Formats: sequence, structure tokens, C-alpha cells
Amino acid sequence: MTIYLDFEKPLAELEGKAEELRALARSGEGVDLQDEAAALDRKAATMLAQLYKELTPWRKTQVARHPQRPHCLDYVEALFAEFTPLAGDRNFAEDQAVIGGLARFDDRPVMVIGHEKGHDTRTRLERNFGMARPEGYRKAIRLMQMADRFGLPVVTLVDTPGAYPGKGAEERGQSEAIARATETCLGLGVPLVSVVVGEGGSGGAVAFATANRVAMLEHSIYSVISPEGCASILWKDAEKMREAAEALRLTAQDLRKLGVIDRIVPEPLGGAHRDADAAIAAVGDALRGMLGDLDGQARDRLRADRRQKFLDMGTKGLAA
Repeated sequence: MTIYLDFEKPLAELEGKAEELRALARSGEGVDLQDEAAALDRKAATMLAQLYKELTPWRKTQVARHPQRPHCLDYVEALFAEFTPLAGDRNFAEDQAVIGGLARFDDRPVMVIGHEKGHDTRTRLERNFGMARPEGYRKAIRLMQMADRFGLPVVTLVDTPGAYPGKGAEERGQSEAIARATETCLGLGVPLVSVVVGEGGSGGAVAFATANRVAMLEHSIYSVISPEGCASILWKDAEKMREAAEALRLTAQDLRKLGVIDRIVPEPLGGAHRDADAAIAAVGDALRGMLGDLDGQARDRLRADRRQKFLDMGTKGLAA
């Protein structure tokens, strides 16, 4: 059952009426309503295309957070073979918000790491809504170092509101763990590619996305702070989140112009949640292309490429 966002309410009414007509036709009451239902379907398709033609940054934020959007495990299960999860940071605990392990992508061994939000109440609580604690970042560091040792490319899938800000996480060195993860990304001598598949929130995302190549799904977001958090700080009013989303330049389209990301991965009409298989296939194509760009490069070249990419950020503007 499709969950509709606030701005999709007119669409929900049209699609609901079309389904009601089809249900009446199936009930066998001798009434042929297929033509009327088809007409409503066409009207709904037109409305869907119009709604998604020019989404505002705030609406893109809503789409990026859609609960039915495919999450990290969905991509891992569909794109990677022989996935072997590896757990624990060898120091404190296992963090369920971060998954990682050895796998094969197009029969090529890789290390895949990502944030997992969960798909229902139980798993969202278990995964802490994709907000990693220090042990999650330290686990990622361990897996990246292992990949570097064995010469395996690293693939990261980013989908987090940000690192968990709880008291225990701060006591265990949250900021230090994020900084160490970012430092580890910069020092890898193997290809590192990243895709923001939903939310890319603050340092919690950068810790996985300090990569040679960074892609974003068309309606995903990537920002130093959430629109609500920004609005609370600047305007002392979280309801100003629409203005904050505009100011933050958090969309894939703006970030591509600014040189923060390298490519935009197209989504099915209506967002990744409307056709998860197509969205996952598009991410697979993007990973294939990004890894292909880096094939055969020497370790020092990969490090230099990654460092230069981040040193160059800020040299481009949106006026061009």
C-alpha cells in the first residue's frame, strides 16, 4: 500500500478513486467501469509527472525520507552476491545502524558498507533509524582497513539523518570516531565510491562519503544539517524548514553544480519508492561506472585523486 506525502494528497484521491472503480468492476455487479478507471489512471499519471517535474528542496527532503524508499539492505540483497556481514568494532559493541561486509559486485570482490534505517517500527528501533554510534564508525574503519589490506574496492551507501547525538555516544567519542572514519577514507589506497541513496546528514554521512566518486539519487539530499535543525538555529523556529531547505542547497542538482558530487542517479517517476527495482538497477549502473573510472589506478594516484576532489570543493558556484 503506497504511503502518500503531504503534497501528494490530490494524487492519492485520484488513485484511490480509480482503485475503487476497479474494485466495483471486480465485484461482478455487471457494471463496466474499466474505461472510467483508465481515465482516472491517465489523469493521475499526468498529475504525478507535474508534481515531480520541479520539486522544491523541501519536497525533495520529504521524498528522500519516504519510509518505503529502498534502504541499504535492499541494495545489498539485489546488487551484491555472496554478502558476508562482519560485525563489531573489536572494542565496545556491534552497531546495528551500520552494516558492512565482504561481497561480490559483478563477480568482483568488494567491501560494502552502509547505513540501514529499517523498514518497520521494530527494525527502525533496532537500527536506531540509521543514526550510527561511535562503534558503528569504528566498525566501518575496521572494514575499510581490511579492504585496503587485501586490495578490495570499497562501496558505501549513505542514508542517515546524521550521527546519533545521544549522551552515551558523546561519552564514547562520537566526534573522534567520525573524524577517524573520514581520515581513513582519505588514506585508502583502493577505489572508494559512494552513493547517497536517501539522506546524507552531516558528518555522519561524510564519514562514509569521503570518496573518489560520489553519486546521489535524483531526489536524495546531502547537507551539513537538517532543514529543521537549520531553521531552529537561524530563525528559532523549526517551522521555517522550507526556507532552510532552499538556503542549504541540499539537492543533488545543486550539489552537482557545486562540484560536491560527481553524478546524479535518475529515479523512477514519483521517486525510488514507486519502483524500487528500477531505482536499485540505476544505482548498480552508477556503481559500475564509477568503479570503472578508477580501475587500474595506482594506490598513490587514488589517494591523490580523493584528496584533490575535496580540496577543490568551494571553487565552483551556482551562477554558471
